[in-house]
Amino acid sequence: MITGGLITIAGGDTPPLTTGREAAREAAERELAKPIYHQDEPGLLQRALDRFWEWLGEFFDRASGATPGGGLGLLVIALLVVLAVAALWWRLGTPHRTARGAGTLFDEGPRSAADHRAAADAHAAAGRWNEAVRERMRAVVRSLEERTLLDPRPGRTADEAAAEAARSLPAHADELRAAARTFDDVTYGGRTADADTYARLRTLDLTLDHTKPILTGGPTP
Repeated sequence: MITGGLITIAGGDTPPLTTGREAAREAAERELAKPIYHQDEPGLLQRALDRFWEWLGEFFDRASGATPGGGLGLLVIALLVVLAVAALWWRLGTPHRTARGAGTLFDEGPRSAADHRAAADAHAAAGRWNEAVRERMRAVVRSLEERTLLDPRPGRTADEAAAEAARSLPAHADELRAAARTFDDVTYGGRTADADTYARLRTLDLTLDHTKPILTGGPTP
């Protein structure tokens, strides 16, 4: 029997049991907290996923309502965004490699131009075009050093070598810059070379080897 907010249990000669309202509430909470009452409820992860999919559905509903053409227009815009990102990724290469575009040209001890050419041709014969391009560019620069058109200088980049070589070989300035850019793209920009790329660099190497320079008063300082 409940009287004045108290629960009174009477029976026979047993004194009545009186439980306060606060104690009754706590007892009910303990009872309802037992796992048996929650075994069919979704877990925390499932509830989070449900909330996420609910939010995503509402987002797309609002976006499609605000986009000309509705859902189809939204799909077209999403496709254009994906294509733009893919085009930028292809053009710029992977970000962590692109940031290294100012790396040095030579990463090993001194080797002759003939050594680099032999290594380049060996890589090309095996279809390893990236390695072939790198070695052929090194052959170009080393050959210019051997002809005293460039000072041998550790730490020189491909761009620096091309700019310095263009002073005594101005007719080939564009090809030298393009070769340096190809070297950087392949070595640091995540690009992949092919047979045509290597053929252009090999032709430049052989052409420069037979080109008479314009004397500028000595080796590049």
